[in-house]
Amino acid sequence: MAAKPRAVIIVAIVAVAIAVVASVSLYNYLKGQEEKVKEAMEGAAATEKVVVADKEIPIGTPVDFAQVKLADWPKANVPPGAFSSVEEVAARVVLQTILPGDVITAPKLRPTEGPSGIMTYKIPEGHRAMTVAVDQVSGVAGFITPGSMVDVVMTTTPPKKKLPMSKIIFQNIPVLATGQIIETKEGEPVLVPTVTLDVSPDDAEKLATATSEGRLRLLLRRAGDTDVLLTEGATITRVLREAGKPILPVKKIAKRPGVRKPVTVAKRKPRIVSHSVEVWRDTAKTTETFKVKKEAK
Repeated sequence: MAAKPRAVIIVAIVAVAIAVVASVSLYNYLKGQEEKVKEAMEGAAATEKVVVADKEIPIGTPVDFAQVKLADWPKANVPPGAFSSVEEVAARVVLQTILPGDVITAPKLRPTEGPSGIMTYKIPEGHRAMTVAVDQVSGVAGFITPGSMVDVVMTTTPPKKKLPMSKIIFQNIPVLATGQIIETKEGEPVLVPTVTLDVSPDDAEKLATATSEGRLRLLLRRAGDTDVLLTEGATITRVLREAGKPILPVKKIAKRPGVRKPVTVAKRKPRIVSHSVEVWRDTAKTTETFKVKKEAK
């Protein structure tokens, strides 16, 4: 009988030992999770001093000390290329407009080494900047500004044609810059407005030819309008022919192969047939003539 109490004691001791080990393991696990949560919260709350814009800094202007300040920024969300002191950004020229509260980063500033102008940094990869001369009218009276989207209309006399023609030759062209140059006309210096356009090398060749062979006008596009339209071009004959007509949308239906247009056959006019009848009245004989319409087959 003594063996049974001894077995019960052994089982009890083993159970207590297992419970102690389990409790210690659970405690250590919860303690580790608590430390991880605490570290995560501390990391999320950690901040770092970065340079931000205190005022709007227009594109192409050097950064002034009065335009920037140091601000606390979440350390986990600091943008690449951010600066930690205002001395690093002072007198650097900005390549894009920086709004108040924006973090100033290296890509927004002109590099310390390289070309001094900012235009070369605004040209998209694979494109070219090309400047064309316009007048106050063809330049949309000064409403075209950097960032605008324009269409280019060319007016010229096509080969083997007698009348000049106007045609939209480019659409959705970004404007990189506007400016002025001095040209000599009739021996007098004249201030001529210019517009610098963002074009591909292929379009640059076409634009150069258009500039030398005709007169260019710019059409200012509505913001957000990116539609490319197919136009027919206009001559004075078409302008006069369609003058006063209502402007209606033209729907173009593509022709399907193998489908012919219905052929309209004009109806033939009916033939006039004459019939003669002899009429006797007593001994007098007369001839009556009647005309009858006969439908053509």
